[in-house]
Amino acid sequence: MIFESLEVGPLSVNCYIVACESSREGIVIDPGGDVEQIVSLVKKHDLKILNIINTHGHFDHLGGNSRALAVFGARLLIHEADAPMLSRSADVARKYGLRGENSPEADAYLVDGMDISFGTCRLRVLHTPGHTQGGCCLYFEKEGKVITGDTLFADSIGRTDLPGGSHEQLLESIRTKLFTLPENVTAYPGHGPETTIGHEKNNNPYF
Repeated sequence: MIFESLEVGPLSVNCYIVACESSREGIVIDPGGDVEQIVSLVKKHDLKILNIINTHGHFDHLGGNSRALAVFGARLLIHEADAPMLSRSADVARKYGLRGENSPEADAYLVDGMDISFGTCRLRVLHTPGHTQGGCCLYFEKEGKVITGDTLFADSIGRTDLPGGSHEQLLESIRTKLFTLPENVTAYPGHGPETTIGHEKNNNPYF
């Protein structure tokens, strides 16, 4: 499996490019900006991007959706609960003094437990509401990796003081959907460094 990450956009979002080595089919997760850098990495590996996936609907994670969709001719996936946020991205960014861009509508919705395949790669969608109501994590069981968006960070968790956030709900999502994964699974968050499920279960101060 090809697995690349890069920091993009004004809030340093971790964007992930994941692809099958044999078919060269892949996905882009959370293109928050700096689409030229994303395109450069995709071209480096000679990939065909099938899907753009947003782990949740905050503007910093979807700021590059429009450009990435146009360049790659891909489909956009997000959880239905966060889909209304796509068209409000620019307005929300302005409230923080930043420039944002609205996203096109989703082509399909992420659903808890659904599998998404590309080439020989497969991920399972884990719906983890709490940071937002539509927040999702993406679990690659065979490779022992999970992309956690803004649900779980290294030694921290996503903020819950924004509209749609719930501290209790986020903790429950992490306990039931992430801490039930094998402890050696590597977690790749939406911001900051990677960690492991085992480390967070045993050391995260919120638990």
